[in-house]
Amino acid sequence: MKWLAVFLALCLTAPAIANDWLLSLEGKRTQGSLLRGQVAPGVTVKLGDRAVRTTPDGFFAVGFGRDAALEQELVLSREGRNQTVPIALEKREYDIQRIEGVPKRTVEPPPEAVLKRIRREVAEIKAARATDSDRLSFLSDFQWPLTGRISGVYGSQRVYNGKPGRPHYGVDVARPTGTVVVAPADAVVTLVQDDNYYSGGTLILDHGYGVSSTMIHLSEVLVTEGQTVKQGEPVAKVGAGGRATGPHLDWRLNWFEVRLDPVMVVPKMNE
Repeated sequence: MKWLAVFLALCLTAPAIANDWLLSLEGKRTQGSLLRGQVAPGVTVKLGDRAVRTTPDGFFAVGFGRDAALEQELVLSREGRNQTVPIALEKREYDIQRIEGVPKRTVEPPPEAVLKRIRREVAEIKAARATDSDRLSFLSDFQWPLTGRISGVYGSQRVYNGKPGRPHYGVDVARPTGTVVVAPADAVVTLVQDDNYYSGGTLILDHGYGVSSTMIHLSEVLVTEGQTVKQGEPVAKVGAGGRATGPHLDWRLNWFEVRLDPVMVVPKMNE
């Protein structure tokens, strides 16, 4: 299988694992990162106190958010015995912009009628990201869904009149409206929203075991919920929907509810 060949190749270049139950653990150990690994037969995995599901061959994924604690640990168990694997994460510095004199109406919450719509849309997105399927595409090499000028980075944040706004949890690629966006890895479509209040056209792709891609501000979604897509297959078109200030793709990566940096799973972009 392609995913297995790719993953095994990555493991050959990964640092040696001293723990005899943890066969491999690949990925940059930093805040915002996705780690993918494999344990020996019969071993169960926890990230701290959180149970982590493994494939029948022992493969698994774990993710660490923007502000994750720097000291983490995997707890491996088999036949009543435990082994602990410490994971030291690198602290990241994020681009923080402080903006004063912003009109009050700009930072005020929307009216209650709009909030009801927002809550419904957020609930749909949370449900899609909670998908825990048996797909194995999360182990594969991801590709950029779009190449172009990077106009926004993961973790950046603006502080308006002293009040912090929500951090940016994706990578923005600026391209003209209508530019085709492709699937970064094999997936099943779990959510299509044509006109989300904040994000306009919104698409979520499930890569398996809690790993998903979200693409927002789309002018058009080319796939339907439940559809299976292959890596590189067209899935959407760039737009400026929702509260975007110009046409671009905002690509986000999740491990369940944990927001990750997509740049961590793709090679350096060749525009």
